[in-house]
Amino acid sequence: MKIVDVCAFLSPHGGGVKTYIEQKLAIGPRLGHEIVIIAPGDRDEVIVRGPGAKVVQLASPRFPLDRKYWYFDDEARLHAALDAEAPDFVEASSPWRSASMVGRWPGAAPRALVMHADPLSAYAYRWFGALLSRETIDRRFEMFWDHLRELGQSFDRVVCASGELQARLAEGGVANTSLHPMGVEPGLFLPERRNAEVRRQLLEVCDLPETAHLLIAVGRLSPEKRWPMVIDAVAAASRTLPIGLIILGGGRQKRRILAQIAGNPHIRLLTPERNRVRFATLLASADALIHGCEAETFCMAAAEARACGVPVIVPDRGGAADHARGGAGVIYEAGNAQSAAEAILALLSRPEGANSVPAATVTMEDHFAGLFNEYDTIVRQALVRA
Repeated sequence: MKIVDVCAFLSPHGGGVKTYIEQKLAIGPRLGHEIVIIAPGDRDEVIVRGPGAKVVQLASPRFPLDRKYWYFDDEARLHAALDAEAPDFVEASSPWRSASMVGRWPGAAPRALVMHADPLSAYAYRWFGALLSRETIDRRFEMFWDHLRELGQSFDRVVCASGELQARLAEGGVANTSLHPMGVEPGLFLPERRNAEVRRQLLEVCDLPETAHLLIAVGRLSPEKRWPMVIDAVAAASRTLPIGLIILGGGRQKRRILAQIAGNPHIRLLTPERNRVRFATLLASADALIHGCEAETFCMAAAEARACGVPVIVPDRGGAADHARGGAGVIYEAGNAQSAAEAILALLSRPEGANSVPAATVTMEDHFAGLFNEYDTIVRQALVRA
């Protein structure tokens, strides 16, 4: 098949969507498919990534709230780009305006909306959850639910990577939901990468001896990641056990996060590690990963930790919670620093060896194979109907 992904939020500066797209471009052709990404950018450009893989960039305005991104502003031009590619199957990678544009494209190809974002959890539930129930918030945001339900009718599939998101959308009346959990990069995130010397060095950075506990956290420095809550939770747990926390992240909230750390020598904010092997080694060398965001559609950081055999401490809502199942970690009440502190202590107080977890084995190749097989079935069914 020729699969065209209309990806509105693809930034060269990194992020989960970029990682996903890069792996799709690499794995899709290996599975026998042609992959084309249509993305907004500063200029018109076609970037060939290899046989059967390319990025078609359309000149577009910068996104005013985050200049690392662009947005599609010309629906007719986007439709023309889809016409020119003549895809067998079309994806949209954002539930915002670009998805509506793809839904209105008059082409015959079947299409899927891949939910790389959960706006209700990232914004509405986080902003108002302390004051209102989710049911009340949903009623207040009925216009957005109407938008999602309309997309469910416009697309043959609404692809979710977590069971919680799929269930919530289906219960909200969004049609055609489908569950396809993601996986990790094969051969990279392995328990064998655990390195006692790296662990010792990280604890040294935290001004702690190697007998202390080492937590690691990974992600953008943005509000929905709830870094202040994570920092407060670790600081509270540290009153009972010696704990160091390494945060790997970059973003616009750096100053806010440093202020929250307030000079605590046992909590360190480091820049993201771009070397993938080095990053996997850092992750595998921690005693646990802690995550604060309940708005994850999958939570790649937790999946990568699981693949390394590292237990996770995650909120009880969103895609991150899936990775604590089967004894692979502990959950806490989302957004509650005290609950998170108690979860940290519960996990780190277990007897030696009790936190050993089976490494996750699902890879991104498994994910794309299952997803593209479903697309192939949809295409065949459409041909029969025609």
